[in-house]
Amino acid sequence: MGSHGQSTLVPRTGVQVRLLGGFAVEVHGRAVEDKGWRLRKAKTLVKMLALAEGHRLHREQAIAVLWPDRAPAAAANNLHQVLHVARRQLNGGDGAPSCLRLDDDVLSLGSETRLWIDVDAFRHEAVAALRRGDGSRAQAALELYRGTLLPEDLYADWTEPSRGELERLHGE
Repeated sequence: MGSHGQSTLVPRTGVQVRLLGGFAVEVHGRAVEDKGWRLRKAKTLVKMLALAEGHRLHREQAIAVLWPDRAPAAAANNLHQVLHVARRQLNGGDGAPSCLRLDDDVLSLGSETRLWIDVDAFRHEAVAALRRGDGSRAQAALELYRGTLLPEDLYADWTEPSRGELERLHGE
């Protein structure tokens, strides 16, 4: 896979997020343990940002999914708690810049950190394979597709558009 560009190679440093076949995160090669997330919605926020275009969401979009029935002030407070927990899990320590940011009401993932997401790598390889009829790229894409997108969130509405698109790409 060396000549296929950096995007599909799993880096040894930075943050790696896996969404295909189940959610998993590594920071600088160390797995983030499930119990470390403490708040389930902290994981959900990272999943949503990993799937979002450009890995960015307006804070109101996140709040609408995570706390649809909460008053705005309570939801904003909850968002800050969830951000705190998620940042602690995604930060490799060493005073590294945060992988998860909130600037001008926009949440972003990976802005100053090397970020690798299996869905992006799969999409990149699958599209390249289809465009060029390239068997080795198709094989690389298949190796990245470890299963259904976020099977633990199978019935969450926010996963549906991406799941359908990825399953279509995988089927081609």
